[in-house]
Amino acid sequence: MNIKKENSLVFWLFLAPVLLAFTVVIIVPFFLGVFYSFTNWSSSAKADGGLQFIGLRNYTESFKDPAFAHSFGVTVIYTIFNMMFINVVAFALALLVTSKIKLRKIYRVGFFVPNLIGGLILGYIWQFLFNNALPSLGKAVPALAALASPENLLLARPTSAIVALIIVGTWQYAGYIMMIYIAAIENVPVELHEAAMIDGASPMERLRAITLPMAAQAFTVTMFLTLVQSFKQFDVNVSLTSGGPSTMFQGVPVLGTELLALNIYNTAFLSNFLAMGQARAVVFFLVLAVIALVQVAVNKKKELEL
Repeated sequence: MNIKKENSLVFWLFLAPVLLAFTVVIIVPFFLGVFYSFTNWSSSAKADGGLQFIGLRNYTESFKDPAFAHSFGVTVIYTIFNMMFINVVAFALALLVTSKIKLRKIYRVGFFVPNLIGGLILGYIWQFLFNNALPSLGKAVPALAALASPENLLLARPTSAIVALIIVGTWQYAGYIMMIYIAAIENVPVELHEAAMIDGASPMERLRAITLPMAAQAFTVTMFLTLVQSFKQFDVNVSLTSGGPSTMFQGVPVLGTELLALNIYNTAFLSNFLAMGQARAVVFFLVLAVIALVQVAVNKKKELEL
């Protein structure tokens, strides 16, 4: 056996455990899930006559369900605004901690720490802040008396509850995205900034003409990460709002802040429609894959323009 074949064999032997784990944990469950989405699979399927193939019924009934349609719309709105706020805040923080400000390394750690807190715990912490801490502050400070009013609680209405989700999502994830922007900003050659300063360019002009174009690849990565993270948000949604409060949509009551991931979970495990929940998960995967691919393609095009 020559050296090239030996190296190839060693490569595949080292890769085999990872491929096996990926196949067992990801590939096989994915295709099983697609199969079950075309059946009447549920915890009572055996008692109801066994597993049966029912075609596209789970998909058609899902698209007719107002709760699913509302969750889809709310998820899109949440994703757009969450992406925007996370990236704006993260880039601003990156500019701050890459400047000559004192204690900037400590600030980096402080801004990143929220990302280390689990989503469920984070949701309960912010739920306490929104429902208890802010009203107490409103009672203690006359100038902030409006915060003490039950009508002004962020979690009391669907629209403001979505705002609360965006606030928590930005607070949690901006520090992580900031680290990517820091790497991109620090990778910009210092000579470019020095030459621009000699030519009399202002900080904003240097930001627009040097930093943003040089950090274009970072924007592609961060937009993709925030898109996927926002679209599949689940744990904070569960602990902060549990999908509530309720609202009316197409003449029926639905959960006002139930994002797609939570809707799939509730359909499968609370309503016991496992196959329908799996069908919605397949739709969720396809929509997210298409949107992510389009976003990456658009950002790559923007990179070339910059």
